[in-house]
Amino acid sequence: MDDMVKQAMAKWPNVPDCYGWLGLDSRGQWHMRDDRVQSLGSYQSAVSGAKGSVLKHEKLLAFIHRNYAKDDQGQWFFQNGPQRVYVELEITPYVWRLDAHFVPTAQTGESTQVLACLMDEVGRVYLHTHLGFGLVHSMDVARVADALEQGRWLLTDCESRALPTEYGFVTSPQAVAKAKPP
Repeated sequence: MDDMVKQAMAKWPNVPDCYGWLGLDSRGQWHMRDDRVQSLGSYQSAVSGAKGSVLKHEKLLAFIHRNYAKDDQGQWFFQNGPQRVYVELEITPYVWRLDAHFVPTAQTGESTQVLACLMDEVGRVYLHTHLGFGLVHSMDVARVADALEQGRWLLTDCESRALPTEYGFVTSPQAVAKAKPP
């Protein structure tokens, strides 16, 4: 985490958390979700336009990546100075790209090693790694097939609805916050 973020957290410890304004899609893209977009439905819904605007500013993306973490409940967030901005996940907290040597790199730019390879009921492929759990980018599924053919990994079947519990992540911190009694 950036030093300036740590300093802001110490200076302003009681800034309220932010929910629903940032989303991560299945291709590793970040989406800004204003009030209008949030009124269209949840980030995970199929409603057209509910994802929001794709963030493209390189310095902002780098800042998000450096300050992306999870809390003790498995809710992922971006620490924006003193404010914790919880992330709505389309599927998983990481989206993996694979290089020619089958090394996974997350949307954050961090590389890691594979612990397990899984495939769900609709054919989506996931990797459990030292860094965490994530979906393999659709453009890299052929590389996963090559790794499997070469015997580098074993493929395990899974059910997508069980993954958040099994791997300790929350897809909608906003829904969790709304469900808490006042």
